Amino acid sequence: MAVNTAPGSARQFMPYFVVTSALSMGYGSVFTLLAEIEEEYGVSGIEIGLIAGAGLYAGVIAQVGLARFADKGHIRLLVHMGIIVAMISMLGMAMAGQAWQFIAARFFFGAGVGMVAPAVRRILITQDPSNMGSNLGAMGAFDVSGFVLGPLVAGVFAHFFNLHAPFWFLAAVYALVYCWVLKLDVSAGGATHIKVPVRRLLGIRPMLAGILAGVAFYTTIGVFEASWALLLDDLGAGTLLIALSISLFAVPMIPLAPLGGKYAQRRGPIRVMSFSIMGAVACMFVYGYVEFLWVLIAVSAAHAMFDAFTLPAGQLAVAMSAPTDQAAAAQGLYGAMGLAVAGSAALAAGTIYDAWGPEVLFTGSSVVMVVALAGAIALGGELMGPPDSPASEPASATS
Repeated sequence: MAVNTAPGSARQFMPYFVVTSALSMGYGSVFTLLAEIEEEYGVSGIEIGLIAGAGLYAGVIAQVGLARFADKGHIRLLVHMGIIVAMISMLGMAMAGQAWQFIAARFFFGAGVGMVAPAVRRILITQDPSNMGSNLGAMGAFDVSGFVLGPLVAGVFAHFFNLHAPFWFLAAVYALVYCWVLKLDVSAGGATHIKVPVRRLLGIRPMLAGILAGVAFYTTIGVFEASWALLLDDLGAGTLLIALSISLFAVPMIPLAPLGGKYAQRRGPIRVMSFSIMGAVACMFVYGYVEFLWVLIAVSAAHAMFDAFTLPAGQLAVAMSAPTDQAAAAQGLYGAMGLAVAGSAALAAGTIYDAWGPEVLFTGSSVVMVVALAGAIALGGELMGPPDSPASEPASATS
């Protein structure tokens, strides 16, 4: 079953979106089970942190180190190997009984996902460049939906069966996904065999603009993930309401992200992010000072709408800035940066929240976001739009 490569609709890329969503389920699933892993196996707090973070850091390494091989014609190898590694990692989680086994399995899972994501984005960018904004947005929507669905699936299987059941289930899902991927067309434009350092991308001003805007976006993601449950708990919310509010945060992104990507391609990604990130900044500031539970949840819904535009616009800014022969490397660099920033922000957020409270945390985060956005605007004039003609091809390398 080869994918129809006629441009014009995200529907042709639906199989790749499903693959992305399935892999994201694995990323999100473990967070629901950390408390049970700690209780059943006597895992320490530090080891729990390593289990949660191992996949994140592996994703950084894989996206920086391996994404470039997608540009060299090895997309099929990366996608196939990534899914196989993810499946084996889930089997490892299913059979793990000690902390180091969970950590190792989680690390290799992150590496597997890190192989697949930039390669798939290269397919979207090169097969249908005139619609890459909406296509990247659709992929982002599936990515988010999978991440949100993962904890729910894990919770249901763990509740009705046992702690390891979710991992057995996901391993079976990845086996089916792999059988499906064998039938897909994973060609993606011309390959380059010239060895080009990834750091070359950092010399492209619009690329730096996209990365700085991404810093602003992923700062809010990391801070939100680390502190939202603490904030609502302090205001009297129960566990169910906290979990529901986190899941609902992603709901607006699913239908809006493709529209956000399409709009960013039409009007310019940095222009769109100038407004969407400032909207997120306003929401972040409010979190630190409003003490009415339902008001905060309503603000988080508005925040999700802003993020639905920022998510695909950031990926589009990188796609439009990078030369075509480094499309996957650029997406890998952006994705790795996002994971690193979000992880660092989450680590700092917990300490700041405990020491100085939500006012300092969310005000400081807002300042960081504004500074990063200002840098993006200063460097990203070429991506402010609207362009003279609709953007249809990734830019060539210009410093």
